[in-house]
Amino acid sequence: MAASKKKRQQSDTAREPGYRGRRWLVLGILLLAYGLLVWGAIDRQVLQTTFLQEQGERRYLRVMKVSASRGMITDRNGEPLAISTPVKTVIANPRKINVDGKTIGALAATLDLDADWLRRQLSRDKGFVFLKRRIDPDTAAEVEALNIKEISLVSEYRRFYPSGEVMAHVLGFTGMDDQGQEGMELAYDEWLKGAPGAKRVIKDGHGRVVENVENIRSPKPGNELVLSIDRRLQFLAYRELKAAVTKHKAKSGSAVILDVRSGEVLAMVNRPSYNPNARRDSHHSSFRNRVVTDVFEPGSTLKPFTVAAALEQGRFTADTPIDVNPGQLRVGRHWVRDHRNYGRIDVKTVLQKSSNVGISKIALALKPETLWNFYTRLGFGSSSESLFPGESSGSLPHFSDWSAFEQATLSFGYGLALTPLQLARAYAVIANDGVQLPVSMLKLEQPSKGKRVMRRRNARALVKMLEAVVAEGGTAPQAAVPGYRVAGKTGTAKKSVKGGYADDRYLALFVGMAPATDPRLVMAVLINEPRGKEFYGGKVAAPVFSRVMSGALRILNIPPDNLALPSGSRLVQMEAGR
Repeated sequence: MAASKKKRQQSDTAREPGYRGRRWLVLGILLLAYGLLVWGAIDRQVLQTTFLQEQGERRYLRVMKVSASRGMITDRNGEPLAISTPVKTVIANPRKINVDGKTIGALAATLDLDADWLRRQLSRDKGFVFLKRRIDPDTAAEVEALNIKEISLVSEYRRFYPSGEVMAHVLGFTGMDDQGQEGMELAYDEWLKGAPGAKRVIKDGHGRVVENVENIRSPKPGNELVLSIDRRLQFLAYRELKAAVTKHKAKSGSAVILDVRSGEVLAMVNRPSYNPNARRDSHHSSFRNRVVTDVFEPGSTLKPFTVAAALEQGRFTADTPIDVNPGQLRVGRHWVRDHRNYGRIDVKTVLQKSSNVGISKIALALKPETLWNFYTRLGFGSSSESLFPGESSGSLPHFSDWSAFEQATLSFGYGLALTPLQLARAYAVIANDGVQLPVSMLKLEQPSKGKRVMRRRNARALVKMLEAVVAEGGTAPQAAVPGYRVAGKTGTAKKSVKGGYADDRYLALFVGMAPATDPRLVMAVLINEPRGKEFYGGKVAAPVFSRVMSGALRILNIPPDNLALPSGSRLVQMEAGR
């Protein structure tokens, strides 16, 4: 028995080291786990506090962009032409959204969207999608009334154009991101667009803003842009141009009015036009501002500048006789013809009757280089530098490439190409005593310094010659304005087609100035392909000039210079002079 007890004691002694090892192992594991917990707490609470706080804030704290209002565009009198109004845009997070078909149907009906399209948008693997941008306030209220947690409304700005189609080609429009796309909106986009602001907000799990925390940066509105356009003249010109294009069943029409003393554009209109507030209903071709982008052969409206070049050389005066018998002229292998034989006439009558033979003889008496240099000084073949997007420079062939016949046809407007704005600017040189001013689409506080293109006496002599065009016996008596003396020139140009010129497609033109004693306004009118009974410039374009200029002169309070004296006035004057 004693032996058995002794044997048991020996066995317990043998097992004791293994027991102790396991105990220390467990104790070590517990101590290590405790140490890791302590270290983890220290790491989170002390070492990584800033990092973890930032990560937490990212789950609910966001920095949001605050849209800035685009600068307003006004006319020269401060009338608003383009303004930005606050609107709402509908957004969603497809990764978090979970709505049933009935809810999608209600939302689609409210936003006037296709339900299948909306369902596809909400099924995309994206954290952000636009559902509809820039909705009106009533629609925004209806969306909020649906109370869909996963759908949010954010603030943006929408551009609105109060004058609609009347100002469309001048102003252009902005895109969905409020960037200028056409017209002055594009030309002065950097000036007009504002600088967006930023704010820190708290969002809930559905991405909705529940609290504004901090204003980081206030939005800076864009700058105001004041145009040279007079809204009253713009409406008047557009109304009359639209009526003429409709009456004569024309393909299109353009008109532009310049201030002779400053070079400012007071009106610039085209037809067809479009509504910049609802562009989806318009064809892209209607966005083009034809006054500055489209070129054409000016026809007889170029004849005054051929005469001007001759006057500058001292070779001709208004009274210089020109023999146009027998009403046609052979130049090389070609013929230049008039509508009838005017016999022996002077230079003034060449313009009054618009004689092709007479103007060709004047041109051929000049050196080609002389004529080309004068046309170039007028700006033909180069941009008017109006800074309007897409402006064309036109074309003027170099004199070294001219044949005698080409020199003759250039003298009455064939073989070169101009825009309506270039043509109006050239007539403004005549009206401004031979001084050319830069064209400006912005209101000027002080007119720019011009450059002299022709002598003052020659410019004034040319104005008197052009008055005869509007008088009885000229080609444009319908351009007359009651109470004012008017000077101008008609043009009826055949349109260029493949292989030559069409016999049934015309451009009807008239460019004039008033009052002729001291010109203040120049207006160019172009009617493209009139299809009615009339197609001559004096019958189609001249009446538009008359109606618009009559209203413009009165709107601007420009005194009449051709008022008939009342009965007995001559007697009173004679008595007063004694």
